[in-house]
Amino acid sequence: MTKSDAFPPLAFVDIETTGSHFERDRITEIGIITLHNNEITRWEKLINPHTFIPGNIQALTGIKPEMLVDAPSFSELSRELLQELEGKIFVAHNARFDYGFIKVAFKREGIDFKPKVLCTVKLSRRLFPDQARHNLDTLATVHALKISQRHRALGDADLLLQFWNCCIDKLGAHTLYGSAKDLLGHSTLPSHIDPDLVNLIPDRPGVYLFYGENKLPIYIGKSNSLRTRVLSHFQGALSKSKEMKIAMQVRDIDWIETSGEIGALLLESTLIKDKLPTLNIKLRRSKDLCGWQLAPNHHGAIVPELVTHRDLKPGRQDNLFGLFYSRREARLMLESIAQKNQLCQGLLGLEKLSASQPCFGYQVKRCQGACIGEESLEMHNTRLKMAFIKFKVANWPFKGPIGIQEGKDVHVIDHWCYLGTAINEDEVAELLDSGEPEFDLDIYKLLKKSLQVISPSRIFELSPRPAR
Repeated sequence: MTKSDAFPPLAFVDIETTGSHFERDRITEIGIITLHNNEITRWEKLINPHTFIPGNIQALTGIKPEMLVDAPSFSELSRELLQELEGKIFVAHNARFDYGFIKVAFKREGIDFKPKVLCTVKLSRRLFPDQARHNLDTLATVHALKISQRHRALGDADLLLQFWNCCIDKLGAHTLYGSAKDLLGHSTLPSHIDPDLVNLIPDRPGVYLFYGENKLPIYIGKSNSLRTRVLSHFQGALSKSKEMKIAMQVRDIDWIETSGEIGALLLESTLIKDKLPTLNIKLRRSKDLCGWQLAPNHHGAIVPELVTHRDLKPGRQDNLFGLFYSRREARLMLESIAQKNQLCQGLLGLEKLSASQPCFGYQVKRCQGACIGEESLEMHNTRLKMAFIKFKVANWPFKGPIGIQEGKDVHVIDHWCYLGTAINEDEVAELLDSGEPEFDLDIYKLLKKSLQVISPSRIFELSPRPAR
């Protein structure tokens, strides 16, 4: 017996796919069980994905390529499928996955598919909060559901129908319908995230942290409007691969308010380098950071000297050209400058010079002969400086450390190095007396940009740091 009186038509949906990527992978099977006024209809179709099915997927679902050779494509089924789903609440387990795949597939056909979506993982969490796990196998065990074809679309859809009816039997229709209707208003949230938690997030500047399993951070971001930005990740999860990964992996959210945008930027960069979240690629700490400094050798030729991140201490950026995440990047830049400006690769240290012999570049007309005296060292030095000038790292525009006032906070900076944020004079003094800071390329970039727009009235110079 089924129970669905006083509730809109439901479509219990499950799909099988070639993988987990909305754009790259394809649907291989769709199963739908429609429930309305205690009447049930079943619809299932195999779909030819016209792409490779990995062996592990074949083993899991039992769907082999030969079973799909004569099956219709999604394009051929799209109108029929739309008729099955139109006007019904889309019910699925981890609904973001099934709905996301179907929505993207419809989009390829020029169809804008926007049903109301109900996730049975969220529903189970809401109705049975003391239950440790809410995956489909656990629900089948805990609620004694009958498994017919696990990991096949219609078989799994039938488990969802059984779970729905089981909830009515155990809790009553009123409780089930009330929870379902409430969840329909939060359908964009991932299944593990409590809407009440999201409602607590302020729409103020700050940094947010997404945690996965075992409370390990998977992504860290910043925004001037924390709650709005957090929600935008989940709203974009149906069209962007990165947002989908976040939505599927996130288990908890934390946030730290800041006094403004600069504080959020500085804190975001610092936390990413400290916690190394798996889905943050940019802003990670680079131990191979390096740059070029120009200095004369004992012959009077100006030569580039590679300075590593350990030597990029406050004050050493005044004669620095280019900042690179690896020695390889730095060398490629130097080779490019040499070729474009016909500079001697021998004098630049890119190749070894033999006594009285020209460099290889001279032989192919990429050097003007400074290596054999045809060009004076003075002229070569001048051309080298001119070629490097556009890569010059900005000089620190102050005599020493500064404070940037942002609300109640003071961000303490010295020669592009971020020392920390303080809220009183004692904390400022403590930061100034702290250990030698590391030069950070991302901090340099954001400070250089920020100092161009910050009102001078918010910047004040501080006493020089103690000599070490």
